[in-house]
Amino acid sequence: MSTATNRPRIAVTLGDPAGVGPELIAKLLSRPENTAAADIVLISDETELKAAGEDAGVAVAYASDPAAGLPVLHDNSAGRPVEAFTRREPTEAGGRWALDNLRIALDMVKRGEADAILFAPLNKTSLHLAGMTENDELRWFEDVLGVEGFTSELNVLPGLWTARVTSHVSLAEVDAGITHENVVRAGRLLDQVLRESGLQAPRIGVCALNPHAGENGRFGRHELDVIAPAVAGLKGEGIDAKGPFPSDTIFLRAKAGEFDGVLTMYHDQGQIAMKLMGFDGGVTIAGGLPVPICTPAHGTAFDVVGKGIANTGSIQNAFDLAVRIGGRRAATA
Repeated sequence: MSTATNRPRIAVTLGDPAGVGPELIAKLLSRPENTAAADIVLISDETELKAAGEDAGVAVAYASDPAAGLPVLHDNSAGRPVEAFTRREPTEAGGRWALDNLRIALDMVKRGEADAILFAPLNKTSLHLAGMTENDELRWFEDVLGVEGFTSELNVLPGLWTARVTSHVSLAEVDAGITHENVVRAGRLLDQVLRESGLQAPRIGVCALNPHAGENGRFGRHELDVIAPAVAGLKGEGIDAKGPFPSDTIFLRAKAGEFDGVLTMYHDQGQIAMKLMGFDGGVTIAGGLPVPICTPAHGTAFDVVGKGIANTGSIQNAFDLAVRIGGRRAATA
């Protein structure tokens, strides 16, 4: 897709068709201020868009020419399964549709046709039924894009970001993942993406792994032998990192405004805090890829599908973040 404007180009997919994603995207794109903020390509088909609009109680307008100021439909009817999608439960067909549409979005990135991707919630069971062998979509993105460097999911609330040293692994595997190199890489990535979002001098707090930050080695030596030296290394690179701090208090300090970002050691260490602080507004961004990929931090919410009550706070924040970071990347390209 080409455009004569300076607006970012956002590729949008509707996520798992069994969940709330389609109706969330319909609500999002029914707001004129959103369609005015970017050149949007909707990767879907007319059948899905019509059903999404009916569930959301809105009409999804689109055009064939981006100059019209409306989303452009990239029609993937050819990839749609013959059978109707089963709703409110994981299915192979739904997972395949979601992956096919995401692959089209990633191909747009490869061709230089998208500055950011926004996707509605996915269901990992559906993705694995459809043949995805990676633990999560981030690892799948890496494979499709051929990325070999460090990547991490980052979670975002207004005014607070988190990144993870380890992510979708069992707790038994966390210990092996807490290395000096991984802590430094994750800290660098958090600092980089915060700067890409517009912060000039991000302040990063780093979590300890063990209770009470290890009690000077009494409850484990990760803090002394790995995390603290990694924080010192980040400081040596000019990154404003502090810690390690006990994970049961660091988010109180972050909530008070002491940090712009918090680096956590494992998935739930940050996710529990973030979801308590703002479940209806959280965003997940895939960090370390050649393009920002944003999505709501919640799941497919099968229990509220089609009821017209799905909260749009997270999808709106994810769209805004894709526009902001995508716009900054487009301006410097």
